[in-house]
Amino acid sequence: MVRVALPFGAGEVSADVDAAVMFLTPPAAVTPPALAALCEAALAAPIESALLEARVRAGDRVTLIVSDRTRAEPRAAFVDAVRARLPSVRLTVAIATGTHGRSGGLGSIGLDHVRDVTVVDHDGLDAAALVDVGTTSRGTPVVVHRACVDADLVVATGVIRAHYFAGFGAGAKAIFPGLAASASARHNHLWKRDPAARGGAVDDNPCRLDLEEAAALAAPRAFLLDGVADRHDVVRAVVAGDVRAAFRAGAAIAGPWLRAAARPSACVVVGDRDPVTRSLYQASKCLASVTPWVRPGGRVVIVAPCDDGLGPVDVVNRGIYELGIRPRLPAQHEVVLVSNLPRATVETSYARWAPDVATAIGDHDELLVVPLASKVIADVMA
Repeated sequence: MVRVALPFGAGEVSADVDAAVMFLTPPAAVTPPALAALCEAALAAPIESALLEARVRAGDRVTLIVSDRTRAEPRAAFVDAVRARLPSVRLTVAIATGTHGRSGGLGSIGLDHVRDVTVVDHDGLDAAALVDVGTTSRGTPVVVHRACVDADLVVATGVIRAHYFAGFGAGAKAIFPGLAASASARHNHLWKRDPAARGGAVDDNPCRLDLEEAAALAAPRAFLLDGVADRHDVVRAVVAGDVRAAFRAGAAIAGPWLRAAARPSACVVVGDRDPVTRSLYQASKCLASVTPWVRPGGRVVIVAPCDDGLGPVDVVNRGIYELGIRPRLPAQHEVVLVSNLPRATVETSYARWAPDVATAIGDHDELLVVPLASKVIADVMA
């Protein structure tokens, strides 16, 4: 018997199985470096950009974009580093919620200490706060919060990590779709259907290129400050400077940390740490990341508490699964969810309900177990 254990909220769940198990665990976690020092070093040597403080004058309007609560990110370190260099500007802190809905303010994302700033808790459905700035060459309408358009400088922050159709997270994504109208963001997300929109891809990725073009229309004067995370979500590097150039430098660092190789399996068991597993909307990233490792007729078991529910079920089923994930899976496959949700709720989603991990695995005698699945870029062994 082999014990299979995966993260589950603040703890873990496990099952003893009689199977051949390959555990795709990342290398041992490293001691997190001092973020303040990493930020300072990056801001002192920006990539293809003047120093941040040289980009503005006293009294200028600066919009500083931070991620929402669906991302585990060191927002306070980013905000403090930027404020230290821009003490005399009129600062707006904008929470990039994308299509997720309002975040709940600075307190909800660990920025209780931030004072004397204007706060934008973005709502992609609030037409009164949105401005149309044009259309990308690929046809995406660029409608964004006026905090982008009205600023003398936009500072985008985030953490570069794996993303199954945008290549990597962060970079220009903080601007668009982070502060985009929901309809505009979803139009860009249609590119997830393209086979070239895949984890780890940047310059040949139509989704990434489209959102970068949209971000440049929304905020032509912008500056990037991004962390670079490994598969444990430890930020081990920081890049700063030009939005496109600095992002690419960070992606080049992240790639080797995030890639892993395995042979396809008849049963792939995936999970991750909070906050990715708070809803099926977010936990679907775990499924999306491992699609290259699913054999025809195979099963994927998603282990996620989903204490915030499924998310908007039509978006989960159609916009995420049918549009972006199902085409990447074999024609014959099944998805099973082990969560805290009742059967009746799960049965409205694309996944089948199971009460526990052992039941979800069933009689499969070969397993691939991926504990931090949303953080991986999947390569297939020959």
